[in-house]
Amino acid sequence: MRPVVLLAALVGVLGASAAFGGCSSRDPSREINLFAWSEYVPQAVIDGFTRETGIRVNHETYSSNEELLAKLVSGAARYDVIQPSEYTVEALVKEGRLRPIDWSRVPNARHIAPEFKNLPYDPEQRYSVPWMAGTVGIVVNAERVRPEEIRGYADVFQESHRGRIVVVDDPREMVSWALASLGLPPNRVTAESLEQVRPVLARWLPLVKVFDSDSPKTALLNGDVDLGVVWSGEAAVLYRENPKFRYVLPAEGAHRFVDNLAIPVDAPNPDGAHAFIDYVLRPEVGRAISAEFPYTNPNLAARALLSPEELANPASYPPGATRLETFRDIGEAAVGIDRLMTDLKARS
Repeated sequence: MRPVVLLAALVGVLGASAAFGGCSSRDPSREINLFAWSEYVPQAVIDGFTRETGIRVNHETYSSNEELLAKLVSGAARYDVIQPSEYTVEALVKEGRLRPIDWSRVPNARHIAPEFKNLPYDPEQRYSVPWMAGTVGIVVNAERVRPEEIRGYADVFQESHRGRIVVVDDPREMVSWALASLGLPPNRVTAESLEQVRPVLARWLPLVKVFDSDSPKTALLNGDVDLGVVWSGEAAVLYRENPKFRYVLPAEGAHRFVDNLAIPVDAPNPDGAHAFIDYVLRPEVGRAISAEFPYTNPNLAARALLSPEELANPASYPPGATRLETFRDIGEAAVGIDRLMTDLKARS
């Protein structure tokens, strides 16, 4: 979850470049170009798809929606399958950058839970296929911090925790936490609300030791920090490693994200893209994805293959009634977030 800069702004500043891989001798019908989040697609899944279909997967990764969008609008590469988060799907649809999914070629879509279909970012379910979902919450090392003392963001960002915190390096996420602490919804991003959160974030950011979107669990596992605000899949891995790592959904409310598979409008191999999407929706493949990256799996048939221990992981499938909200595309307001966070980080 993860920052998005206005597409039109990116188009204005980025020039076109060479196509993916720079090799014109390959048969494009026998390969697909996958651009996905780092630490999110098991290599075994890619290898299995290639063995079965003969289609090679060129796998490139990114660490933010902003990076994904920059690559797409620059023309620096052409991809067949991308992995945008919910509000990024919405932005890409508005700009006409996604190809509609041909559902007749994705029969395994029948396994997707109804609660993950026809969501506000793709209300007619034309452009996106849910990959994994999750939340952004708090991890507490219970051997170093009393878990009962940490209920929300305000409890994490205390002077007593200075230098003991890791957070995802995601401007929109951090702004949403500050908004929540003020009782404001995460999608109310205006010039006025950004000024309201400025003093909150100015207090919080100097307390953070590590900003890491790729693998925030690492600082916790290594004992470099005791608290984190991280992706739920990272928290689930931590809990699996050692139950001393407790997962807390912030009392103020939390972001529920849905990461998706989508096909860019200029995909070189849409046939291969559809084949890959249908393959990963097989129950046994979805189960393998969950085993390596234990987020909330939208695939009900895959979820049915999980062990009781996996389903009981409180970060993968959190109990409780905390208010969960998804992000929406906020257009030009995303530029304001980027400017605010750049300024505050420079001062902290």
